[in-house]
Amino acid sequence: MHRQRVWDLPIRLFHWLLVASIAFAYVSGTLGGNLIDWHGRAGFFIVGLVVFRIVWGFIGTATARFASFVRGPGAIRAYLRGEWRGIGHNPVGALSVLALLGLIAAQAATGLFTNDDIAYQGPFADWVGKDLSDRFHTWHAWLQNGLLALIALHVGAIVFYLHVKKENLVKPMLTGWTASDLTPRHGAPAATRRGGGLVAFLVAAVIAGAAGLSAAGALLPAPAPAPAQAAPAAPAW
Repeated sequence: MHRQRVWDLPIRLFHWLLVASIAFAYVSGTLGGNLIDWHGRAGFFIVGLVVFRIVWGFIGTATARFASFVRGPGAIRAYLRGEWRGIGHNPVGALSVLALLGLIAAQAATGLFTNDDIAYQGPFADWVGKDLSDRFHTWHAWLQNGLLALIALHVGAIVFYLHVKKENLVKPMLTGWTASDLTPRHGAPAATRRGGGLVAFLVAAVIAGAAGLSAAGALLPAPAPAPAQAAPAAPAW
């Protein structure tokens, strides 16, 4: 067994920022009141994070790329039979990653069009009208329950791996390193040999920042000025 680089720094930052953002969004949305505006801002930030992960899945380091861990049914069957060898996301874990990213993206997207009739209105709510915006509010609540269930399943899998398979999945996401008997020649992708780098990170960060600002309505046209009020007519007397 030797130390093998598995997760690059951008992936680790993305992961823990996403964890913190979702936790904050849940708490601020549940408490409501003056925190509801911060709930919306957390949603804009989550949009940027998800976009960053999607971009990094194509131009990031080897273990971060979707092509390195998204596999077909054959790889899943091999993993379930105990025949899969590798580092990073296993073929079943890849399904969890895709499901989480998709559900988080849908949750954040519905929030952009929703309103709660009290204190919050998404930046694009006026685009869809009141009736459809109300539906988005309902879908946003439903997706939250589904997301909580999927997060609970994700945490349960981590606990299972730790206590049953004796594999700590959290530590590599903190340090970037894992213990492996594989080398890049024998099935372990070299996380630092291709992809990633400062230029790729800057490209992903700029695209993610633009997505977050766009989600916040930064590109929307300024609201039309209110029509001027006519001065009241002077009384005839």
